[in-house]
Amino acid sequence: MTKTAEELNDHYQQLKTKYDEYTAHPLNLNIKRGIPSKEQLDLSVPMLGLLSSPEDFLSQGTVDIRNYGELTGIYEARKLFSELLKTEIDEVLIGGNSSLSLMYLVILSKLFARKMGSSFKEPIKFLCPSPGYDRHFAMTENLGIEMIPIALTENGPDMDEVKKLVANDPTIKGIWCVPTYSNPTGITYSDEVVDQLASMETKDADFMILWDNAYLVHHLTNDKHAAKNLLTACKAAGNPDRAWMFCSTSKITFPGAGVAALGASKKNIALVAKELSYQTIGFDKINQMQHVKFLKDKKQVTQHMEKHAVILKPKFELINQKLTDYFAGKEGLTWTEPKGGYFVHLTTEKGCATEIVEALTKIGVAVTEAGATYPYGNNPMDNSIRLAPTPVSLVDLDAAMDAICLCIEYVSVQKRLSL
Repeated sequence: MTKTAEELNDHYQQLKTKYDEYTAHPLNLNIKRGIPSKEQLDLSVPMLGLLSSPEDFLSQGTVDIRNYGELTGIYEARKLFSELLKTEIDEVLIGGNSSLSLMYLVILSKLFARKMGSSFKEPIKFLCPSPGYDRHFAMTENLGIEMIPIALTENGPDMDEVKKLVANDPTIKGIWCVPTYSNPTGITYSDEVVDQLASMETKDADFMILWDNAYLVHHLTNDKHAAKNLLTACKAAGNPDRAWMFCSTSKITFPGAGVAALGASKKNIALVAKELSYQTIGFDKINQMQHVKFLKDKKQVTQHMEKHAVILKPKFELINQKLTDYFAGKEGLTWTEPKGGYFVHLTTEKGCATEIVEALTKIGVAVTEAGATYPYGNNPMDNSIRLAPTPVSLVDLDAAMDAICLCIEYVSVQKRLSL
C-alpha cells in the first residue's frame, strides 16, 4: 500500500532516529574488496611444506626449478592450467601471482610494444560491459584507452550493441569480459553470447577479447555454472587469435603468493613470451611447483574449492535472507543471488547509490564506491552497489547488513520525500 506524505514523513523520522544511533556508535566493518578470509587462506597453508627432497625441485625430472629459465612456466604448471582453461599445454603461459599483470602485459604486447616512440594517429577504444570489474577499467584508463560502456544483461554483454559497434569502428580494439560469475553481478555468459563474440565481424582484424575467468572454479552451490570455452569457439569461427583467457590461484590459495595463467593461441603465446623475455628470465618456478603438488589436477582443485564454498556459502545466504526479510513488500531495491564468485550486486532506486554509500561510510561500513563498477566511475543511473562479504565473519556481516538495509531505505525514503 502506498504511504501518504504524512505517513512517509513519519517513517523517515523513525529511520533517521535509527541512523542517528549508528552515528553515535559507529561500526568498523569493511566489505569493500573481494578478498579471501583468514579461514580460506588457512586451507592452503599445508602447501608451504610440500617441497623438501631434491626431486621436488626438478621439472620433468631434469630441469632445476631453483635456477633461471622456463620463461613460459614449468611443464607441470602449464599442464595443470591447461586442464582448468581447457587448452593445449603449449597454449598456456604461466606468470607470477597476478593475472592483472598478465592482462597489462598482453595489452602492451599487442597494442603498444611495436609502436613505442611513435605517435598514434588514431585513438584506441575498448568495450566495457557494465557493471564490471573496476580494476579492468582503471587499467584501461591508465593506458589512455577510451572506454565505451556496454549494457550487461543476464546472458552477457548486449550483443546487438557490441556487434554494431565493432563492425563499424576500427579503433575499437577489444572488450573486457568476466564470463563466469561476473564481477559484480554473478551472471555467466550464455553459449550464444560466447559464439557471437567469437564469430562476429570486426572492423579491426586484430580485435581482442580479454577473458578474465577469475571465478571459473569458484562455485557456491552444486548448480555449477561455466561459460563456454572461448578459445575453442574462436578456433571454430576461424578467429583463433581473438581469445585471450586469464585465470589465477589468487582466490584458490594465496592472493599474495599465487600463480596466474594466460591461455591463448600458440601465435599469441609466442608474441607475449617475446615481450616477456625483455623483462624476466622466468617467474617463480618454486611457487609454481608447490602449487602443482598441492592442487595436482582439476579434480583436486574442485575438492579444494568445495572447502572454500563451505566457508563462503553461509555468508551469501545471510545477505539474501537479510535483504529478503527487510525489503519484503517494500520498494527501492533488487539484488542478485549468485551461484558462485565473490560478490552480491544491489540495484537501488535511481539516484540513490552514491548517497547510500556515503551514509554507510559515516557510520563505519565500507563498501565499494557506487560508481566504481562503471567506466570512469560514472554510472548515469547512480543505482549500483557492490557487496564483497568474503573477508568478514558471519557476526560482522550480520551487523553490516543491518546497517546496509537501514541506509538503503533511509536514503530511498529521503529521496522520495524530496521529489
